[in-house]
Amino acid sequence: FYTVKEADRGVVLRFGQFHSLVESGLHWRPVFIDSVEHVDVNNIRSDKTDGYMLTQDENVVRVELDVQYRVVDPRSYLFNVEDADGVLSRATDSALRYVVGHTTMDEVLTRGREEVRANTLEMLEKTMNPYTVGLQIVDINLLPARPPEAVKDAFDDAISAQEDEERFIREAEAYAREVEPLARGQVRRMLQEAQAYREQIILEAQGEVARFEELLPQYQNAPEVTRERIYLDTLQDLYAKTPKVLVDVEGGNNMMYLPLEKLLEKQGRNTNTFSPTRVPENVSGGSSNSGSESQNTRSSNRSGGRN
Repeated sequence: FYTVKEADRGVVLRFGQFHSLVESGLHWRPVFIDSVEHVDVNNIRSDKTDGYMLTQDENVVRVELDVQYRVVDPRSYLFNVEDADGVLSRATDSALRYVVGHTTMDEVLTRGREEVRANTLEMLEKTMNPYTVGLQIVDINLLPARPPEAVKDAFDDAISAQEDEERFIREAEAYAREVEPLARGQVRRMLQEAQAYREQIILEAQGEVARFEELLPQYQNAPEVTRERIYLDTLQDLYAKTPKVLVDVEGGNNMMYLPLEKLLEKQGRNTNTFSPTRVPENVSGGSSNSGSESQNTRSSNRSGGRN
């Protein structure tokens, strides 16, 4: 009697040749006729391949690859090839060297590691399938590749620069995502303001046109009166917005200053208390006579001077 473990399968050999497969448990076999090989089909096995390899750009890197596999066909595992584990190890090394040889060093060391792993797995499966060794590849794990020690510092600097580049790109993209909505909002606001300004200018222009069209018949009927009225209206609008007015006195060298702002303030304060005062006629007349006499005197003096 013999016992096959839970994780194993028994391969029964009769007179040295394959006879049958047995499951786990207690079994009987004829002595000196049958023999049993125990094969673990449950646990996952591991094989590591490493070494210095040449890349596509003729650089040397140290690459390590870990392969996880298990036995799925005990008969093929034992009899189809000799040393199925060794066959898998050599096939893994060959596939890895082929993929690394068609990949640049930067991709092997940094951003292309996942692609190297996937390509190696595909190449390994293509290599192993024709042999029917009874093994199933569960997964492969590509360990971080390393440059030779002599140039390790330079490669570390290069990797750090690439990481900084990726970080700057991510920060720039985040800034763009943050600023872009604000820029769009600002553009919309500027467009709205421009549209509002456009409508305002159009309305003002239409109002000016309507005003002149309204004045046209009046101007055609009375040109002088209409021009005078437009002139006075314009002065009224200007003086209403100007606190100071300078008047050039004709025939003199002095400039008259009218403080309209102060006059308006004073008028506002005296609105309720101001009452007009009538000037007596005799005073007014006296002043007029005095002015006339003075004017006559100045005229006589000028005449005498000429004589």
